[in-house]
Order: sequence, then structure tokens, then C-alpha cells
Amino acid sequence: MSAAPARASGDARRAAQARARILVVDDAEALRRGIVRALEESWSDVHEAESGEAALARLADRESEPYDVVVTDMRLPGADGIAVLRAARDRDARTAVLLMTAFGSIESAVEAMRLGAFDFVQKPFDLEQLEARVARGVEHARLLREVTSLRAERAQRFAPRNVVGSSPALRSALELAQRVAPMRSTVLVTGETGTGKELIAGLVHGFSTRSNGPYVSVNCAALPETLLESELFGHERGAFTGADRTRIGRFEQANGGTLFLDEIGDMSAMTQAKLLRVLQDQEFQRLGGTRAIRTDVRIVAATHRDLEHAIREGRFREDLYFRLNVIRIHLPPLRERPDDVEALAQHFLVEFGRDLGRARRGFTPEALEAIRAHPWPGNVRELRNTIERAVLMADGDAIDAADIGLSEVAPVPLVGRSWTSALPADGLELAAVERAVVLEALQRAAFVQKDAARLLRISRRKLNYVIARLGLTHPSWRRHNGEGAGEG
Repeated sequence: MSAAPARASGDARRAAQARARILVVDDAEALRRGIVRALEESWSDVHEAESGEAALARLADRESEPYDVVVTDMRLPGADGIAVLRAARDRDARTAVLLMTAFGSIESAVEAMRLGAFDFVQKPFDLEQLEARVARGVEHARLLREVTSLRAERAQRFAPRNVVGSSPALRSALELAQRVAPMRSTVLVTGETGTGKELIAGLVHGFSTRSNGPYVSVNCAALPETLLESELFGHERGAFTGADRTRIGRFEQANGGTLFLDEIGDMSAMTQAKLLRVLQDQEFQRLGGTRAIRTDVRIVAATHRDLEHAIREGRFREDLYFRLNVIRIHLPPLRERPDDVEALAQHFLVEFGRDLGRARRGFTPEALEAIRAHPWPGNVRELRNTIERAVLMADGDAIDAADIGLSEVAPVPLVGRSWTSALPADGLELAAVERAVVLEALQRAAFVQKDAARLLRISRRKLNYVIARLGLTHPSWRRHNGEGAGEG
């Protein structure tokens, strides 16, 4: 890290601390005033109360903001420090309460810690020592407020009102997600890439009894086998080269909450076996460890693959599938719910117009016609990216068809695994059919070549050869020698 970012981070932290609200409660005026003067050197909003009753009155004032830190003597005339502690925690559970205790009152301080006190300091104490503990209390209160804010933001993101669309298939999936959320059962979300499976997983968590617990997400396709195991289960120091310290995995991080396993169909056989044990026994071992670790995690898994087909091919464990497929929620592709396409496009137009500062009045009739006609093989993700690009590139007040920039190639319609039309009487050019079929597969797979190869039931190498022969390109591919097929 460079010096400038480090200074900026430190300045931001000091600014946040300076804005902290602190209350000092002590009936000894000299000590109270000394503490206030010392704290005012670092924080600008420091208040004082000469008795427990005065502190309770300040804490009961709902017109004022809650305190970040309350420093209170344990022994006070009238209401004591425990009463102040309870009042502060009732007002805002994120307030850090620091108790000052006399010698011989340690048992009372321990009891206060059990009731939620942040820390205690024993008299006589050094003012620098007290300032350090107040600083930790301020940081603790700040972190708790950030957590609360992030949870509210996550709940807002996964709120049902943010799901745009009124098609029966989508509404059925949303209703099922809300109905099964309070249960503990494992949920399997299926659907093509880009249909919003993570959104459904977030809804399941948000409506569950675990909504205040952690929500942890792992993309099983994004990591190689050894790294995925360490990511999920953690590792002990020395478990492998480079493991210089113990690391907790996602199962421990998600304890008491929900773990979302995205693209679980790409998980290796060895990791599948370890996951099955966690689902059966609710325990696991870190890599390189021997101690069984208990966990209380609800699993929501998602995949775009046909797991039943993978079971027949021996690539996915049948027993794990049965454990995961307790409750199944299927998200239909965008091409099967055309009524939602225009509503989503309008939603993204407003969103990106606001976020990018480039508000647009709407779509031209030609743009809407292009949006409705496109098959959207990349589903909602492709539509979202398309509208974002259009908002950035458009010159006029309205989005035109040219701003949308959709391919003019009309895919050959396929149903299941067979053609829907017979050979024309005057024949056709075989090369044109091959090109149309390959383009259709690439479009459905959002131009991810390994997925297109799976749709065509050919190897990745064979598809690369066909793409190079047909001269097909796409901006997302990394090209070799400036032309031809990329890795996709």
C-alpha cells in the first residue's frame, strides 16, 4: 500500500472517531472533569453526567442521537453503573459501555460484562489507558453500525419488490422461495446462467429465521479443487505449502446463517464427498486438521447444469443430489417469459440513468422491437449489460435500436434436440446451417465456449476448430495472434 492511501485511510478513521458521541458518568467532579478534558482532545462530542439519574435522563432523551460510548463509574448515588449499562443497551445495543470499578469490585465488573458491558477499567487508572479503551469502544460501535447498515442494504437488495417481472413462472418461483424460507431444509436453485439464482438464494436467507446471521457465498466453479476445499473448510497452519497460519473456511464463517454454493455442479468428486459429510453430520475438519468442527449452516445450492444427466455420466454423486434436492426452485430463462423483458429493460434504464448520471426518457419503438425480438441467451445478465452500454453510448434523450447494438443474426429455432422444420424443397446450404447452429449455441451460452460445446455435444477443442473455420469472433474472447477463436 502506498503512503497516500494509508494516510487517507487513517484520516478517515480519525474523522469517524472525532464524530463519536461519548457520555462520562461519575459523581466525583474532579475525576469526571479530568476524563472529559482528556477525551475532548480526541473527540469533539463529549458529554457528562454527575449521577446515575442524570445519565438515565440523558439516555432517555429520544430527540438526541444515541451514544457511541458510555464511560460510567460502577458505584453511583441512586442509580448505579449497572442501571446505566441497562439503559444504554436498551436505547441502542450497539453502544459500548465502559465501566470504572474500584479495587475489590471485580466480581461486579464480571457480572456487568455478562450483561453486555464492552470493557472495564480498575481504579486508579492512567488516562491514556482509559483513552485507548474508549477508542476501541468507538471503533466497536462504528463496526456494529456498519454491519447493521450492510445487513439493511443486503435486505434491500434481496427484497421481493426488487424482483422485476410478472410472468407466472417467475412469480411461482418467488412464492416458493418465500414459503420455504422459514424451514431449515436445503434448497437447490436451478436455471440457466444469468437468470438470477443468487437473488433467489438471498430471498431464502432474508425471509428465514437466520436473516440476522451471516450470508456467505462461494462460486464453486471459480476455484480449483484444492483452493475450493480450503475456501469451504479452512486449513490448519502447515497444511500445504504457503499455509503459514490457520484460516477458517466459509462453513465456519456462515455458522448460524446461510451458505450459498453457486455452480455446485462444477464441484469435484472429492469435494462432493466432503460436502456430503457436512450435510449428514453437520461437522467437518479443516485441511490438515484432525479435530471435528461442528457447524449450524443452511445450504442453498445453485447450478445451471443438468445434475441428473451428470449423475448418469458419473460426474455427480447421487446421494449428494438427494441431499441437496430437498426443495427445488427453478428459474425460467428470459426467452420463456417475454412479458418480463420490457419491464426489466425499463427498470435497468432508470437504474443506470441514475447511477451513471445519464438519464434517458425511454426507448424508441425500434429499440423496443429489437429488445422484444432478441432471444437473450445470457438472460437477465445480458439484458442488464446491454442496457448499461446503451445508456453510456446513446447520444439522444431516448435509447434507439442502434444504441442497443444487438446482433442481427436470427438464430435457427431449435426445440429439444431436433429441428422444427424440414429440408426446403429447393434445398439449402449446409455451411449456412452449421453457422446458424453454432451461433445459436454460443448465444444461448452467453458466448462461453465450454457451455456452448456442451449444448452441441462436442468437445471444447472441436468447437474451437469450428469457430476458427467459420471466422466467428466475440469481444469477450481472448484472441490468439489477433484473430480466430479465443478461450472464452
